[in-house]
Formats: sequence, structure tokens, C-alpha cells
Amino acid sequence: MLPYVLVLYYSRYGSTATMANLIARGINSVQGIEAKIRTVPAVSMVIESTESAIPASGDPYVTLEELKNCAGLTLGSPTRFGNMAAPLKYFLDGTGSLWMAGDLVNKPAAVFSSTSSLHGGQETTLLSMMLPLIHHGAIIVGIPYTEPALSTTRSGGTPYGPTHVTGPDGKSPISEEEKTLCMALGKRVASLALKLLA
Repeated sequence: MLPYVLVLYYSRYGSTATMANLIARGINSVQGIEAKIRTVPAVSMVIESTESAIPASGDPYVTLEELKNCAGLTLGSPTRFGNMAAPLKYFLDGTGSLWMAGDLVNKPAAVFSSTSSLHGGQETTLLSMMLPLIHHGAIIVGIPYTEPALSTTRSGGTPYGPTHVTGPDGKSPISEEEKTLCMALGKRVASLALKLLA
């Protein structure tokens, strides 16, 4: 079995899922490692409300075992008031056993996000996802300015990680620069994961 980079995301309307698939393409372009795409279930303020153990459509739900055994990790979330979405935070809050065992120590980890507006909390959302990764001892991976798309983008894209601006109606297609940066990040995390495994 090949080592894998876990592409873990939450997506409400599909933009973050699109980014996850582009990052996975970047990972899969690196020989000797593969992408494993997973999501997390929604959370509800209604106590009686529960999700099925298997999603009705889309990517499977992640397990702690999959997170434990990954060679690298990328986390993605839409912005919620400048922070990661509650479903992803809820999952991360349940990873204490991995933290106690040091299972993510020295593994490369990166973050990505989508927002409805250009100044809608892109960077603060990315930073909010980095905090638990730092506590887990992961090695934070960003996008260097040697990626030309980082300097030419007029929509999403930051050195902290790729972003996508969906527009107020949530329907703006992902730009070429945003696509390029997603794939570049996937390739970078995969390449670093292989180096760290060697």
C-alpha cells in the first residue's frame, strides 16, 4: 500500500470540496504517494438530530485511524465568521487520543478555505485551522512565492494556503490561479511527506 496524504474537508455548498479534489490531483501527481479524500458530518443545534454513519453522497467520513496513519494532511473549510466551520472543529476536538500519542508529530500539514468575499476572513480561517495542527506537532506547510500564481491572482490565494472566492451568491467558478495554487499545495505536501518518510 502506498503512503497517503489525507485531504480532510468540510463543504456545505461544494466549493471547498472542489478545492479538495484539486489538491488531491496535486498529491497524485507525485509518484510513490496518493491522496485519500475524506469529509466530516455536519453538526446540528438540535440534540435529537444525527447523521448517518455513511454519507448519502460524496466522500466518506474520516476515521481517527485514517488520520493517525496518514503521511501528511491538508485541512479545508469554508469561512464561518473568520473561523473554520463547526463540523471540522468538532472533529478536531475529538482527536485528543492522537495528540496524547503524538501521532501527527513531524507530519506535514496544510490548510485551505473558501469565502464568499475577497476580505471575508480567508487568512484568519486558515490560521484557525493551523492552531490545532501546531498543538499536534505537525509541520505547517504554506505556499511559497516561487509559485507565480500567488503573485498574479486577483481572487483567492495566500501564502498561508489556497483560497477560493465564491462570490456573494456562492457560484463564482474557481479561477485558474486558484486551481494552480490548490494543485501546487497538494504536490508540495506530498513531496515533503515522502522526504520525511525516507
